[in-house]
Amino acid sequence: MVTEQTRPRSGEPATPVGDMRPGDHLCLPYVNAEERHAVLTAFLNDGLRAGDALVYLVDGEPAGAAAGRLRHGFGAALDDGRLTVLPTAGADLDTVLESALALGHPGVRIAGEACPSLRGWPGTARFAAFEDAVHRAVARPGSPAMALCQFDRRWFAAEHLREVERHHGGRAGADAVFDDGVLTIVPLFAPPGLRLSGAIDESTLPGLVEALRDAGDGSAHLCLDLSRLEFCDLDGLRTLIRANELSTVLDRQVILRSMPGCMELMMRVCGWDTAPGIVAEATA
Repeated sequence: MVTEQTRPRSGEPATPVGDMRPGDHLCLPYVNAEERHAVLTAFLNDGLRAGDALVYLVDGEPAGAAAGRLRHGFGAALDDGRLTVLPTAGADLDTVLESALALGHPGVRIAGEACPSLRGWPGTARFAAFEDAVHRAVARPGSPAMALCQFDRRWFAAEHLREVERHHGGRAGADAVFDDGVLTIVPLFAPPGLRLSGAIDESTLPGLVEALRDAGDGSAHLCLDLSRLEFCDLDGLRTLIRANELSTVLDRQVILRSMPGCMELMMRVCGWDTAPGIVAEATA
């Protein structure tokens, strides 16, 4: 069972999925299909590179249908047995883990789709029993396994999401698209965009330019969350103002969200507050 010591505290940041380690049992309360695809794909690909066995547990659809969805990108792993798709109902996790390790895999990665009709609604005894069983199988001392449980957060009220997190060791999130220890850039999915943390200066500017060029996946709007930005020089601000020029999307609108006061002042002094295609949201 998840104890008070292993429960995540409200407000704690998500763990990048690439930082997951054996023994981790994390949840992914995704906001849309794009976020789910990004995090799940990284989780499975990391496992393939490590030589781990991959097990995909399905609740809300036949295992064959889920395997068909996974075939794009993971067809070879399905064919040679590195990726196995199983229905959650009736699956004995201890047996699943033992079978995978018996084949010589150094570890096992379990990805599960969570359907309340089978697992029970968060807050019910059936939900707690299922997630505690997963936790016991994965998080025991010396475990070579890790688990990522996926939840469509649009189905759940806030108290249900807190209950989901309570039965996991934390939340998983997308890997950073840039992180050099000075500036960290993490993708956003609803709205599409980027969250910037740290400092934008001469050393991190090339990483910012590359991230802006690749961001948004064709969306007409790009949100840049600056709430965790501690420093930005003039060239960095100029790059943010011209972010739409780096995109192939015609007339893309760039939203500068939670801009620090010093950046707002620089923006006005430079006359960039009226730049076309830029919306600087007022800070609360």
